[in-house]
Amino acid sequence: MFRFIYGLLNDFIDTLYPTLCLGCSRSLQPTERVLCAHCRIRLPETGQHRNPDLSVSINKFAGKVPVAFALSYLHFQKGGTVQKLIHKIKYGGQKEAAREVAGWYGYQLKQESIVSENFDLIIGVPLHRSRLNQRGYNQADWIAEGFAESLGIPARTDILIREQFKTSQTKKNRVERWENVKTVFAVTDPTAIAGKNIILIDDVLTTGATLGACATELLQKGCKSVGVITLAATQ
Repeated sequence: MFRFIYGLLNDFIDTLYPTLCLGCSRSLQPTERVLCAHCRIRLPETGQHRNPDLSVSINKFAGKVPVAFALSYLHFQKGGTVQKLIHKIKYGGQKEAAREVAGWYGYQLKQESIVSENFDLIIGVPLHRSRLNQRGYNQADWIAEGFAESLGIPARTDILIREQFKTSQTKKNRVERWENVKTVFAVTDPTAIAGKNIILIDDVLTTGATLGACATELLQKGCKSVGVITLAATQ
């Protein structure tokens, strides 16, 4: 009886406050999560994991830091569904959406690619504590959790920290972005990464500066290799 009443109550609440698609704001069907079927089937997937050696994303690290691979799930286009999705994940409190979408790509990687094999640890790009307090969560950690669950690789949030607070990267050019973040990250426990293959996670790959700085710190502190996976990448 309780379950019946609970179900009716949930249906009533869903009628008043429907779960909406983060892409088009339509009401989601019971079998849909995060995006409606219409938006999800039209996601601009990169397909980079099917031929990682030709990945456009890895070019952003060429000559700067040796990453094992760099893969992005989606193409980021201004005004598009992916931008709306990332914005709501990053600033709209949609932590579960971050984990869910990461799981979609993680499942593809598990089924269609070998790039995640032989990797020991997943780490999200950390936020400075002041930014974390302001936002309430680090979207990269939730994305990392989604990949950890789908790939079967443990995630850690305590190994890599952001020691310095830097101004936004948005208005900086490519060179300025790399200079702005090259010394802001630190490894808290080098023994935890010694000789290990690590996958770095973030929401969007732009110039690669932030991820490159993280990868450099990890490699300098003794890890064997670093691969990069993001939910989206700019052109």
